[in-house]
Amino acid sequence: MFLVLVFFGWANVFSTGFTETYDGFFNFSLIHGRQLLFVISALILGVLILMLDVKIFPAFAWLIYAGIIAMLAAVLLFGVEINNSQSWFRIGSFAIQPSEFSKFATALALATFLSRTNSKSFSWTNTLGAIFIIALPMGFIILQNDMGTTLVFASLILVLWREGVVRGYLLLIGLAAILLFVLTLLITQYIIIAALAVIAISWMILRRNYTKEWLQVLGLFLVLSLYVLSVDYVYHDLLQPHQKARIEVLISDDVDLKGVGYNLHQSKIAIGSGGFWGKGFLEGTQTKFQFVPEQSTDFIFCTVGEEWGFWGSTLLIALYLIFIGRIVTLADRHRSSFGRIYGYAIASFLFFHFTINIGMTMGLIPVIGIPLPFLSYGGSSIWAFSVMFFTFLKIDSKRLDLL
Repeated sequence: MFLVLVFFGWANVFSTGFTETYDGFFNFSLIHGRQLLFVISALILGVLILMLDVKIFPAFAWLIYAGIIAMLAAVLLFGVEINNSQSWFRIGSFAIQPSEFSKFATALALATFLSRTNSKSFSWTNTLGAIFIIALPMGFIILQNDMGTTLVFASLILVLWREGVVRGYLLLIGLAAILLFVLTLLITQYIIIAALAVIAISWMILRRNYTKEWLQVLGLFLVLSLYVLSVDYVYHDLLQPHQKARIEVLISDDVDLKGVGYNLHQSKIAIGSGGFWGKGFLEGTQTKFQFVPEQSTDFIFCTVGEEWGFWGSTLLIALYLIFIGRIVTLADRHRSSFGRIYGYAIASFLFFHFTINIGMTMGLIPVIGIPLPFLSYGGSSIWAFSVMFFTFLKIDSKRLDLL
């Protein structure tokens, strides 16, 4: 399944750069030639990982994590800026992005830390330690002005919840906060507060317990009301202009389709024009004439939708879900807590990337600029995800109690 995704991705990258005058698969001056080189080198990396002793991964997890943190700091001083993010080291004609590999390092470090503690028993030591491991690379990536990659690390909350390090109600609080934020942008904040008041009063009436719970309900109502009132300040004063523009594209009908709304508008046209069966490989007009910016990277799913249609898009989504589900299943069966936690971590990363990337190309989620795993053009992305995947294969092949 990994090979299917990788080579299907290469075919779509080839399509985005195809012209009538192309001169072969191995022209490394074109994106499809460079992507083929990335794919071959990723497979070589995978073979080398499978040849390693499985105990290397927990033994060197902290060293790998420290090395990546050092690279994240160094890129702030010596890196180059691409697409407004100083996240890259330039090496000749190639650029490498350390933040992509920080996911692998963080997954190893988190698995090592939690497997050496009784993670199934909740304690503040486990919680704070795990949060620090996740937050440290996030902090450096925020300084690089790469909010998309930063948000990817939030998916590890699923690992902490699965391991009992974070209580389930915190996930519900997080989802409620996101929902309230969006609703406040769509509806007047005082209407939201009035609705919260009605819910609080109705709860007390239905419970018929005015004496024991009214302070808790009142406190919760006040906290939520203050949160709603703060949304306006956060949105207008803390978010950067391009971040506000991406949100407005989704929630506002009055969007400049030749300006901030251009990417998403062209993306929807490309996907919708594919119909059920698609226009056929190399036949997509939106793709061929490069109407969608970043179509070989963040918007690669547009090519899938246009040329392969609804059936091809559905098949791709099914492949991702099966692939991620298989990793979770293997992780659940693992005897080693290290292998289980590491498997959960890479499954969370893959699921977040897959869901957010496809959602943003369809206008369901704000555009945050993250690649589609194994499909998007780029060496750093395919190398990092391949290293994560083959490391899991190696760990799963032994199923030993590593720690």
